[in-house]
Amino acid sequence: MTHLIEYFSKPATHPHTQLRAPRLMFPSTDPSFFFLLSDSYRRLLGKALVPEGMSVSERAAWLYEAAPFGILAHNTAEDPVFVYGNKRAQAMFGYDWNELTAVPSRLSAETPERSDRQAFLDQVTRDGFVTGYRGVRVAKSGVRFWIERATVWQLTDSAGNYRGQAAMIPEVKFIRDSD
Repeated sequence: MTHLIEYFSKPATHPHTQLRAPRLMFPSTDPSFFFLLSDSYRRLLGKALVPEGMSVSERAAWLYEAAPFGILAHNTAEDPVFVYGNKRAQAMFGYDWNELTAVPSRLSAETPERSDRQAFLDQVTRDGFVTGYRGVRVAKSGVRFWIERATVWQLTDSAGNYRGQAAMIPEVKFIRDSD
């Protein structure tokens, strides 16, 4: 089975090589990618992303299937594409796995919000992580919502190589037309 971590590290041989994540039968059980997500989080924030006391595969499955918060990650392409979204994030944005992992991450924000989003991501690049982020996002259906108290962090492997960015979204608030 191809691992997501390998996807992050493969050189582009075609202009569209990095535009899609591999289609895994069980994305929740890829231990290499789970390690990248959770180890980067622990190193930068000093705490665990998932509960301890389970095997790596159980923790990866919990993060994908049962976490009460959304997790998204995008790659290092010039126009980064989502390569991971747990079930909670898929529900927030209204995409299934195959749809989500084909979407450039910039499209998760409204056009006017994209420059603010990029400035925020530049801050994450500079500082390694940012907590308490709030921003407007757009679901596949066009429904707008606030992501609240989000943490965004750099994904770096154990050798210090940059592999992308990830976000943990603990709360969303839907925006009514009257807002």
